[in-house]
Amino acid sequence: MTGKTFSSVWLREPRKAASPGRTREEIVRAAVELLNEEGLSGLSMRRLGAKLSAGATSLYWYVATKDELLELVYDEVWGEMTVPDPDEVGWREAASVLAHSMRQVILSHPWSADLIGRLPALGPNALHVANEMRRMFKQAGFTGLDTDYAIATLTAYIFGMTIPEIAWNAKSGAEQYDAEEMKSAVARLAARYPHMRESHQMTETEDPRVVREVAFDFGLVSVLDGLERRLPT
Repeated sequence: MTGKTFSSVWLREPRKAASPGRTREEIVRAAVELLNEEGLSGLSMRRLGAKLSAGATSLYWYVATKDELLELVYDEVWGEMTVPDPDEVGWREAASVLAHSMRQVILSHPWSADLIGRLPALGPNALHVANEMRRMFKQAGFTGLDTDYAIATLTAYIFGMTIPEIAWNAKSGAEQYDAEEMKSAVARLAARYPHMRESHQMTETEDPRVVREVAFDFGLVSVLDGLERRLPT
C-alpha cells in the first residue's frame, strides 16, 4: 500500500510573472502583511487578490493551493532570523542569539506559531537556519545523531516558551482584561498557597514582558549549560 504523494511548492521552479509588476515575491510580501493584520483565519486567495488588486484566479498561476502559499510565507519568516557565524562568535553565543531572534520573529508573526509542525520547513531560508544550527552544534563537539538531538532540544525549548505566550497574548488581547483587576484576582486565588503567593508578590510590580524575557533567557542558559555538559570531555 502506497501513501499519499508528497508535494511542496519548493519541488518545482517558480513560475515567471504573468504580468508586469506581479511576482511571487510581491505576493508573498502582501500575504505576510495580511497575515500580520488578520491572522490565519483572515487569509484567503480572494482577500489577497483584493489587496493586490488582482483576481484570486490569477494568484493560482504562482501557487497551486493555499497551503503552497503558506509554505512560502512560512519560509519568509525564517528569513528574518539572525543566524550568527559560530566560527566568529562561538557556538554558545551563536545558539543564544539565534534562539532570542527566533522567539522575537515568531512573536512578531503570531500566526506562524500555528504553522510549526503543520507545514514542512523546506524553503531556502528554513534550510539555511537548520544547516547553520547543525554547524553550531557540530562546532561545539556533538557528533552523529546527537547533533540532531541537540537541535531538537533547543528548538523545543524555544517553541515551548514562545507558543503559549502567543496564545495568552491573543486571549488577553481579545478579552481586554484590566491588568490591575487581574493581579488582584490572582492574589486572592493564590492567598491559600504560600509558595504561589510569594511568587506573585515578587513579580506583581514587574513588567510582564520583562519577566517573560528574563525567564526565557534563564531557561535558555540552562538548556545550553545542560547540552554543554553532555559533550565529550
